[in-house]
Amino acid sequence: MIFEQSLNFFINWFSNPNFAAMGVAILLGLFWYALYLPPLRGYKFLWAVGVVSAVLTLLAIVIIQMPLQALTGSLLARTFDPATITRWLYILGIPQILLSGFVQEAAKLVPILYVWQRAERYLDPKVGLIIGAVAGLGFGVFEAMWALNQAYAAGWTWSLVATEGFAGLLPVWERFFAIGGHIAFSALVGLGLARGRGWVFYLIAAGLHSLMNYTGILFQADLISIITVEILIAFVAVGATAWVLFLRHTGDRAPWAGGGYRKRLHLGKEPKEYVNK
Repeated sequence: MIFEQSLNFFINWFSNPNFAAMGVAILLGLFWYALYLPPLRGYKFLWAVGVVSAVLTLLAIVIIQMPLQALTGSLLARTFDPATITRWLYILGIPQILLSGFVQEAAKLVPILYVWQRAERYLDPKVGLIIGAVAGLGFGVFEAMWALNQAYAAGWTWSLVATEGFAGLLPVWERFFAIGGHIAFSALVGLGLARGRGWVFYLIAAGLHSLMNYTGILFQADLISIITVEILIAFVAVGATAWVLFLRHTGDRAPWAGGGYRKRLHLGKEPKEYVNK
């Protein structure tokens, strides 16, 4: 049963392809990525980081996250009656939400760790941040393509925005800020890893990711409206992005910088502006 659900989800991910949806997803991702002032030349391996992150995170969802969430749900069903689960969903649903944040951020961390290892565990903080941002961009855009493909297949069109207002914009609004969140969370991990605080920032990123997803549990528990869900998602994404950009620009002046030492990426001929900057 669990295997069938995971397999169906994986197949569904690639169903109903729509070039318009894919194009919108890419544009949304590029907007957020541009905020991090990425290098315009060099670092060709960043494309591989994004692709590997997208593929690994999807596989982690299918192979690890969904089975564990199904087992957790089964355990809850055996322990509590349906009425109790419904009444206390905003508490009992927390373990499944935490799984989504911790599994996905761990999967996005894999290509970052690989580059870090190849660089002999030395990364300039801004390089670590960019690598993390690309890892988040890869899966964020990949996920947005899937979600928008489903929206288009269900009959969503841009004309709904004119007729329904904000409600008609929700599919794009949610993906826009979800991508921003994915990029910010992974950028935090990349920056923290370069500063020798990778685990700390991984836990923070996974927690923020779970917090963003927790809004869905609050909605299912009838504690907030769908509009409030989307506003809270935007708040988390913008807040996380603002924090990452603040840390990027404060550099060694940040109190957590760890003694002000500088690290650099050893991957051949890197652009000078991204070495010890």
